Amino acid sequence: MTTGTWKSPGLLAVAAAVAAAASGIDPALAEAVAGHSTPGQIGLQAGVTEVAHSIHSFYDFVNIIIIAISLFVLALMIYVMVRFRESKNPVPSKTTHNTLLEVAWTVVPILILVAIAIPSFKLLMLQYTYPKPDVTIKAIGNAWFWEHEYPGTTAEDKSFTVTSNMLTDEEVAEKVKSGLPALRLLSVDNEILVPVNKVVHMLVTSNDVIHNWTIPSFGSKIDAVPGRLTSTWFRAEKEGIYYGQCSELCGMNHAFMPIAVRVVSQDVYDQWTGAMKSGDRKKAKEITDRVALQQAGVRSVADASDKR
Repeated sequence: MTTGTWKSPGLLAVAAAVAAAASGIDPALAEAVAGHSTPGQIGLQAGVTEVAHSIHSFYDFVNIIIIAISLFVLALMIYVMVRFRESKNPVPSKTTHNTLLEVAWTVVPILILVAIAIPSFKLLMLQYTYPKPDVTIKAIGNAWFWEHEYPGTTAEDKSFTVTSNMLTDEEVAEKVKSGLPALRLLSVDNEILVPVNKVVHMLVTSNDVIHNWTIPSFGSKIDAVPGRLTSTWFRAEKEGIYYGQCSELCGMNHAFMPIAVRVVSQDVYDQWTGAMKSGDRKKAKEITDRVALQQAGVRSVADASDKR
């Protein structure tokens, strides 16, 4: 399925290297941060879910219609200016009605709206028809950070919460220095992990003001409203790290509450959740760091340091 993202491999590689350099990441690790926009990118951020692919296709389809209408109107304006200019028509026409033309400019817009409405309704059905979940996570917006609760599935199954705060510039520099990939204004101290090719239901709410849980690569965007529980879902098709940011004007630090979702294999996910449920957050952090390096194509922190 086509997307709205420019896909020139050579230029994208250059753009990725520029993005890596601008954020302090070694270009060799640039592939680790695939889930964000890049300098020079045209179109939407690359999608990795069925919903995102459908959004991109709908975006492309509507843009074709918009461009066609704009060119048609431009052609008409040029024709009218040339054909009916004063020097060519010193005595203007007094024609006021044309039945065929009036029917056409009524029917054609209706047909265009129907052509847009049909795929639009299909996309809405896809977004709001929830498959049976493999994982359920509750996202809670706070001023100005995110909490993600992983509820237990049984009485014996422990729940746990991941609190994510944006890394400061100093923390980003320190992380990069240690060999781990990080992005300024996007990386967080604690990423959340989800398994690849599994249906994830996000239950979204807020403790204070209206926030918005958004991951562009997933096609997910839903308000976090105090006192209400909203929801969205996704099934990521590709492992990697995918970033989002609060998309509501929620206050002074609105621009500094990013979201980082790392998509991993089922085995890694089970190891990570096992460590979190047992309260061994140090081990969970080691698992996250290890898979971050593996997804970046680096076997260990030592190898990353050697490449630098």
